[in-house]
Amino acid sequence: MFVQMTDALTDRTSAIRIEPEDVRLTVGALVDKHLRYCPVDTLVAQQRMSASSAQSLLALQDASYVLTDAGRLTHPIPNSSILQYDKPLGASDTPRVARIVADGVPIEVIALTFDRGPAGYARNWAGFHRRRWDRNRPFFEDFVNDTVSQTHRGSKHDEILALGSREASTELVRCLAKRIWRADFESYSRFTGNKLRYKTGDETVFSVAEGRGGICSEKVQALKFLTDGLGLESSYVLSGPGIPEPPPEDALRQILDTFDYSFSKRHMRYWQHVALLYDLDGVELLVDATNGNIPFLFVEGAEASEYLDYSQKKPLPVRMAEVSEQFYYHRADQSLVEDLYYAMENLVPEIDLVQVFDNELGLYIDESVFVTPVVYESEDEFESLKQQYATACEPEGLPLEIRPSWSLDSPLGRDLRRRTPSVADAIEDSRDHLLERYDYFEGAGHQAGLVLIGLGKNPKPPV
Repeated sequence: MFVQMTDALTDRTSAIRIEPEDVRLTVGALVDKHLRYCPVDTLVAQQRMSASSAQSLLALQDASYVLTDAGRLTHPIPNSSILQYDKPLGASDTPRVARIVADGVPIEVIALTFDRGPAGYARNWAGFHRRRWDRNRPFFEDFVNDTVSQTHRGSKHDEILALGSREASTELVRCLAKRIWRADFESYSRFTGNKLRYKTGDETVFSVAEGRGGICSEKVQALKFLTDGLGLESSYVLSGPGIPEPPPEDALRQILDTFDYSFSKRHMRYWQHVALLYDLDGVELLVDATNGNIPFLFVEGAEASEYLDYSQKKPLPVRMAEVSEQFYYHRADQSLVEDLYYAMENLVPEIDLVQVFDNELGLYIDESVFVTPVVYESEDEFESLKQQYATACEPEGLPLEIRPSWSLDSPLGRDLRRRTPSVADAIEDSRDHLLERYDYFEGAGHQAGLVLIGLGKNPKPPV
């Protein structure tokens, strides 16, 4: 007998082997026992649930209840519901048991779906980060300690971790920002391993620790998650190309509330990129630790004001791949950025594909190469896409390798494998799930190849 609990927004599913008498529990009692108060570690040790199911259950737990600032669960999120076979269930209802065959074995399953779509933007971010930090506090503290140890030893190391001065806090942020900046700028992990469509801050820290990384917004969340856990005050800063004017906050809020992107292309530039602004003892520190060939930005005081104040509005020159741009940074209503993050994590079902294709971040970017999929249905479509890439690359003198097959057997591909074999393996492994996801949204019958663009440039390194 199993209970299967699925998050309707993210499709993350957890299955737990339950006791036969649990079949008589009401929905409210069943959810209390196996979600809210679930002894996850015990059930994993007893092999009543897998490690991946445990992670999905904890994510569902964090998302289904209103959190205090200390990260404690209170009551279910208002306007959320529990469904069984698309029909809502009340807390006093008794759920149905289905008999199915899995891997040739007949089993009984209570299947529940948790729908929090109507709840809208429902998250206490302070409580969410605190809960995630406390759950794996030793790991994150070790990550911070190891990061500082890469640069500092002895009394200086201890002084920084003690956070006893503004200088110590600044240096700690610098150490963490450097490590995150140097981590892979990648989307391949959306289609390999746990296949998370969009990573939270803590999930991105795990990814960095394991030798992978994330995209710009995920890296920003990773840095904020860590420094939130350490008690350092920060806020999000919106950024994008060619937008020196203040953010149109009413228009951005309307997009978040309606998901109507009509005539909003220029507005959406304002959240094309995100950075962080720290307040350390009254001194502002602007940090952009994302990479993807965006220079490492770490400026404070008057220098930070040059990027943020409209009286001077200094841009940051950026060339991620083939296009050179001027990025501008803007203070913004924090709820806009928080709700944008919530939407990407929960409300955009194809967010993994959006980041790769619509936002043109591809699978991997470093100082030497940009790797992205090319997905097509016919030879004519492939040739048309090939010509579009050639038109973009030739005027810039950028080497282009585009093939109809998913292969890194080319000069740029072999160089990538020589420099970073783990990245090459991850890119090759990402094909099947990416194509499966693409076919799910766009219809079956697509083929996939790889595009590699040689960049041959070096972003400004952290100093």
